[in-house]
Amino acid sequence: MMDVSSALTTGYECLVAWSDLLDRINVFPVADGDTGTNLRISLTPLRDHGDGPNDSRGDQLSRCATGNSGNIAAAFFREFIGGSAPDQLVDRAACGRDRAWQAVAAPRRGTMLSVFDTLAAVLANERWHTDYPDVREQLRRSVLDGARHIPEVRQASVVDAGALAMFIFFDGFCQRLLGNAEISVAVLTLFAGRLRIGDDFRATTNDQWCVDAVLAAPDASAETLQALSELGDSVVLLPGNGQVKIHVHTPEPDRLRERLAGFGDVIDWSGEAIETNGPDWPAMHDSEQVVHILSDAAGSLTRELAGRAGISLLDSYIVADGQSRPESLCSPAAIYRLLRAGTKVTTAQASIFERHQSYRRICEQLGRTIYLCVGSAFTGNVETALAWKREHDPGDLLEVVDTGAASGRLGLITLLTAHFARTTVSVEQVSEFARRRLNDCREYVFIDELQYLVAGGRVSRAGGFFGDLLHLKPVISPTSAGVRKEGVVRNRKGQRAFALARLSEFYSAADRPTIMLQFTDNEDWVTERVGGEITGLLPRAEVLVVPLSLTSGVHMGPGTWSVACGPARDEAVSGEP
Repeated sequence: MMDVSSALTTGYECLVAWSDLLDRINVFPVADGDTGTNLRISLTPLRDHGDGPNDSRGDQLSRCATGNSGNIAAAFFREFIGGSAPDQLVDRAACGRDRAWQAVAAPRRGTMLSVFDTLAAVLANERWHTDYPDVREQLRRSVLDGARHIPEVRQASVVDAGALAMFIFFDGFCQRLLGNAEISVAVLTLFAGRLRIGDDFRATTNDQWCVDAVLAAPDASAETLQALSELGDSVVLLPGNGQVKIHVHTPEPDRLRERLAGFGDVIDWSGEAIETNGPDWPAMHDSEQVVHILSDAAGSLTRELAGRAGISLLDSYIVADGQSRPESLCSPAAIYRLLRAGTKVTTAQASIFERHQSYRRICEQLGRTIYLCVGSAFTGNVETALAWKREHDPGDLLEVVDTGAASGRLGLITLLTAHFARTTVSVEQVSEFARRRLNDCREYVFIDELQYLVAGGRVSRAGGFFGDLLHLKPVISPTSAGVRKEGVVRNRKGQRAFALARLSEFYSAADRPTIMLQFTDNEDWVTERVGGEITGLLPRAEVLVVPLSLTSGVHMGPGTWSVACGPARDEAVSGEP
């Protein structure tokens, strides 16, 4: 029996595995490198199959949709998911195709719209499932042929990122639907020579903003939708339930909001300046490392910091208000507001299938890889990676290191290792270096309120109650044996004193350690007060201030902060203690 819901989940997980590549080849409609990221966010409702009616998931798709690609994809999938049985897919694909084309104010051939056309056509052949290789080839040709219709894509010598994303999604979707035991999306082979930005391509800069807004418009007429479609560039409209979701690029966001208010109440609004990649963009895509570094987003590295260091991150998921989202793509401020309001927020691992697809993609695309994995005392990631390696890594491309670490200590180990990987030509030296960092990087996590650990079952209710009652704030360290209690203090002053005392034990004013300060919803205090005192104590230290990983933050709660410390980058490179 074909399972459409599971196939949708598989399609999403295949897309996630290749999202970094999609970001890297994104040049249309603007070269802002976020197609894969936006689709990961926009299509997360497809991951949670079986958790509600299709109309509810359709509403979730509208709410989650972000960016040009995400909103167009949402227009298609809001209709497509209405087919809960395989024999309904023909009509749903045709309806989704029509809605996607209608949603775009200025639709273009060669984008994901062309892939929707091809999908609807091949599914209309009732014997499509008996010759899937032919279906895959037709989808592949729609991506390759479509590229010639978009000048920017043609000049960059790539395929359109949105079109490729839908190929990846539907390749995984169809294979799962047909019951293939071993799903393999052979992107590098099928699109060889079209997955790297040409060296002579230069992105066109612009001064526009990317805006996603929701307009209350219970009686939106065709004339109203037409007027909305003329408010800027790259407009996508998703009407439904008395509202219109609008995506638009505009040089004047304030003016746009005023104009939207003339059509109805603006009930949701988000906007950010579009940052196109500069003239050195192609060079940014060429790794200088002899071995690629992979880690978990639980290591308190932002995607921006990891990207600059040449590090790939694997996400867990944050589940809030019945919706899940990749950890590194959540808004920490929004999550901590929910926690303080008493909303249940939890974490969830990516599926084993999604993780396996990610290992495969990274090794195929980037070659030799060292995976600095969150400690096995905290998750099953180490065993999942080793199981994949035993079955699927005959070339020994993936080395799995159980760091015994989490949050800032994991992030610092990974950051120092990536820096060292740029200075050597020996994979063995990088591996040895990483293992030495397991011993000389430390972390102290300062918890503000025990109630969040109690809610997650990590301390007893009695212990949590009396801890809060007596204003006791535990200090812990994530270690290879699990969480170790380092001490207890009564207030923030005691926390700062504890941190400074430990740093004084390890370093003198003449030392140049690397220190990673992590905050939850207390960024200003951590940066100014704690960071200032650390700089006063260790004036030569390199202090990085980053958000605490949301995996840790959800478990430990708002008000938590952490300090991780290790050797200076150049000292670590030289092997000195």
